[in-house]
Amino acid sequence: MISVEVRDMFLLRKISLAIFFSFTWLLLGFPCLALASFMQSHRTTMLTASSTTLPGCPRKCGKLTIPYPFGIGRGCALGDNYVIVCDIKKNSSVPRLFNRQVLDISETQLITTALPVATACNSALAGSGEIVTLNNLNLTAKPYAVSSTSNKFVVTGCHHYGFAEAQTIAGREVFSCVALCNRKADLLDQLCSGTGCCEAPIPKGLQFWNITLKKVDYVTRFSSGNCSYAFILKKSSFNIRGSPDAASLNSVPIVLDWFIPNKLCKDAQKDSATCACQQNTTCIDLDKVLRVVGYHCECLQGYQGNPYLSTGCKDIDECAGPNTPCSGTCVNTPGSYECHCPTGYYGDGRKDGTGCRSNGLKLFIGLGLGLGLGSILFFLSGFWLFIIASRRRERIQRATYFKQNGGLLLQQQMSSEDGLIEKTRIFTADELKRATDDFNEDRVLGQGGQGTVYKGMLTDGNIVAIKKSIVEGQGQLGPFINEVVILSQINHRNIVKLLGCCLETEVPLLVYEFVPNGTLSKCIHDPSEDFPVAWDMRLHIAIDVAGALSYLHSASSKPIFHRDIKSSNILLDSKYRAKLSDFGTSRSIAIDQTHLTTCVLGTFGYLDPEYFRSHQFTEKSDVYSFGVVLVELLTGLKAVRPADTPEGQSLVLWFLSAMESLDLCDILAPQVVKEGRKESILATANLAKQCLNMDGKQRPTMREVALQLEVIRQLEDVPATYTNDLPQTNEHKSIEIEVSASDSLMPPSASYTEDLSLGSLRSISSYFPQALFKKYVPLVNCNGKPTFRQCYSASRGVKAVVA
Repeated sequence: MISVEVRDMFLLRKISLAIFFSFTWLLLGFPCLALASFMQSHRTTMLTASSTTLPGCPRKCGKLTIPYPFGIGRGCALGDNYVIVCDIKKNSSVPRLFNRQVLDISETQLITTALPVATACNSALAGSGEIVTLNNLNLTAKPYAVSSTSNKFVVTGCHHYGFAEAQTIAGREVFSCVALCNRKADLLDQLCSGTGCCEAPIPKGLQFWNITLKKVDYVTRFSSGNCSYAFILKKSSFNIRGSPDAASLNSVPIVLDWFIPNKLCKDAQKDSATCACQQNTTCIDLDKVLRVVGYHCECLQGYQGNPYLSTGCKDIDECAGPNTPCSGTCVNTPGSYECHCPTGYYGDGRKDGTGCRSNGLKLFIGLGLGLGLGSILFFLSGFWLFIIASRRRERIQRATYFKQNGGLLLQQQMSSEDGLIEKTRIFTADELKRATDDFNEDRVLGQGGQGTVYKGMLTDGNIVAIKKSIVEGQGQLGPFINEVVILSQINHRNIVKLLGCCLETEVPLLVYEFVPNGTLSKCIHDPSEDFPVAWDMRLHIAIDVAGALSYLHSASSKPIFHRDIKSSNILLDSKYRAKLSDFGTSRSIAIDQTHLTTCVLGTFGYLDPEYFRSHQFTEKSDVYSFGVVLVELLTGLKAVRPADTPEGQSLVLWFLSAMESLDLCDILAPQVVKEGRKESILATANLAKQCLNMDGKQRPTMREVALQLEVIRQLEDVPATYTNDLPQTNEHKSIEIEVSASDSLMPPSASYTEDLSLGSLRSISSYFPQALFKKYVPLVNCNGKPTFRQCYSASRGVKAVVA
């Protein structure tokens, strides 16, 4: 019996202790943990931080904490607009800003007091029933704006229309509402829905406003003798039961948004000395939120404190205290924290995540991971071997292409002391793929019978033209290798420069200098309205091409026949100087060799008829093709015209027919007739006719053509009135004509001197060297002839004879 009593006594004691500790936990432990949890979940703000003001400055005025950039006194605030005056009266202190009492300050807003701004009464003793109150609270040019989200516009009373004309940072805006009454009880309505009271939202960025109350003529049996009021006040501050409550108000609370003025973040952050945001903070623009030019600062995530103080925001130690965010080990990091599970557990270790779980299946998980990693390594190894094998095959393939494209021969010539292409660079396929964006179609500059030309940019920034040759078999590599060999022997300013080649691809690639203004064909056949091809430019282009061909025929180490002269193979550089291109069909011959017997190659319309019949290509065949280009420059027409053209497809036959029928002026380009001198045009047309002679032996050489074009250009520089002012005399004078020849024609100082009579200077022949134009150019003195057609017709019957 005793043992049972003792046992019951011990049991009762245990129950009592359990109840005691439970109540102790509820009274002491739980509140502490709850407080710790609250402190952990609510970071310290600029108002609750240990340091909220500048060192040595008062922290509070009365019960209100004054955080920086505000301060009590000028030395404690960021500027005059943030100075709080602590008004000490008897036993209380009242903080004031702009003589208004400050009720509260938050991180973005300030609550102050404002007077009701308009009052109107219906009684006869009170006046007209309309009153306007000005300048209630002027925030213009200050870093404050009335909050559009925390305030409202209210009108109380009967039969009055409240009208507010506001000035915001964005400009003038208006807001209003009407309060009406049908009975006296409406004056006590608390809903403020238009009966006895109305309210309206206010615009963003409000800094100054005038409010007008006007009486509304409203037919009703109720006539109020009370007054009506209109004002702006803080939302949910208190309920106004119509006019009786409003009449007793001396002031109402109003919420202001405060900010750092006059700059947005991107401008403020350029100067760290003047930027209000300090370390570990972020700057927030308010131009869209508040419609003001300004910003405010906030601490970064994981930091706390006053973002305006020089010390900046401090890191929050999430791992401090008993209630950490981790279920395992918590490690604090700058601006964040990390959670780690102890040995034998797995998971992210976070209380709001997976936490830490027991690792009872460690063996199976390890086995699964091992198999998974092994499979991954197996596949990675196989993929790596596949890549190595592919790259090896690619290297072997490139070496094969390099060999079959003549790379060994080019390397041998480059390494030899007398190699002709020692300056030619051999590019890799990868270089040119990168340069052309893997031969993107958007990079195509043009296409022809020999291949496609792409625009590319090398790694050094140089812009180049890359020609991808058309090769259908081993036998088609001849033109490619031929072009490399030909261009490697040429160094002339009017011939496109070969920079190098690539032999590692199935299709050989040539790299040229980039000529930006396209082809002559596009320039003269599709001219721009803003940039027409002037006569002087056409003449210079003809001189450049003639000089280049003269160099190929006469001045290169071995004579070279181009074999494909046409306007689409003549490129124009940035200064519209001509450069000859496309040497795929060109051939070099021995010095003592006069012709080349080959299969007929060329472009219809430019092909020499004599070469077409005999299969023998001579230097005069290039002269014929150049003559076609001259005719294109004169007429602006294509060498081959549409089949339904009345004059036929051949531009050459039409031109020669016009020369014979004295109709040359009908086919000349308008720009040529407008700008060219008659003498120069006639001389150029006669030169083109000579180049197009069906008998190749009767054609001039390219050297002679180049010299004649130089003299024609000299003729353009002679004043038009010079020949008319010369005296009639038979006295002979020596006249020297300077010829600016191309690189390969003659020394720059070369000139021609002819003995000519002054009397003969009235004719065109006085301007031309006798040796060149005595035979070829029919000339006449055209002074006094009224039109170009008459001048040209007269010249047809006269042969110039130079004394």
